Amino acid sequence: MTPHTTHAPDRTETVATEAGPARITWHRARGRARLVLAVSHGAGGGIEARDLRALAAGLPAHGVTVALVEQPWRVAGKKVAPAPKTLDTGWRGIWPALAEPGLPVVSGGRSAGARVACRTATELGARAVLALSFPLHPPGRPEKSRADELLGAGVPTLVVQGGNDPFGRPGEFPEGDYELVEVPHGDHGFAVPKRADITQEEAVSVVTAAVVRWTGTLG
Repeated sequence: MTPHTTHAPDRTETVATEAGPARITWHRARGRARLVLAVSHGAGGGIEARDLRALAAGLPAHGVTVALVEQPWRVAGKKVAPAPKTLDTGWRGIWPALAEPGLPVVSGGRSAGARVACRTATELGARAVLALSFPLHPPGRPEKSRADELLGAGVPTLVVQGGNDPFGRPGEFPEGDYELVEVPHGDHGFAVPKRADITQEEAVSVVTAAVVRWTGTLG
């Protein structure tokens, strides 16, 4: 499970939502599937993010089907994400397709996608939430906290956060009913500086190992 591992998608499907067409790229579990892990991208990137690629490569061997979700704005080729309410609309619209295999669905995402997962988890009946690089606040604006979204998820939640994430370092997070795993030296995209005592490959392995372990506790 390294960032260089590749795992070809089994299929890609387009799903109509009230916010426009969204897209799911499925990476099916090998052997008996236990869960679907649905993860979406942030406001500044797509499903090619290093952590999302690594999860799609690593989790199927552990009985987890990974669904990489592209929000309608991204499918439409737009450069800027819409308002949070529109992101939630897109996620709600794609949920029936995520639940269609009949397995418990872990709602996840990175950055803005993590916020969507937290806001909608209880409403949609998510088994749990995976929050990658949760944007606790805008950079340099700790008073603009979004902790209420994280604390309000209402289901088992795993936060994986870079140690140097300007959107919220691990030590800034409030106490709450969730687990937090730190990626040493990682920034918002889990990139680590060359001078760090951890390689880029090792940093991404921290993410995948944490998610493999955590999903193993969910059934």
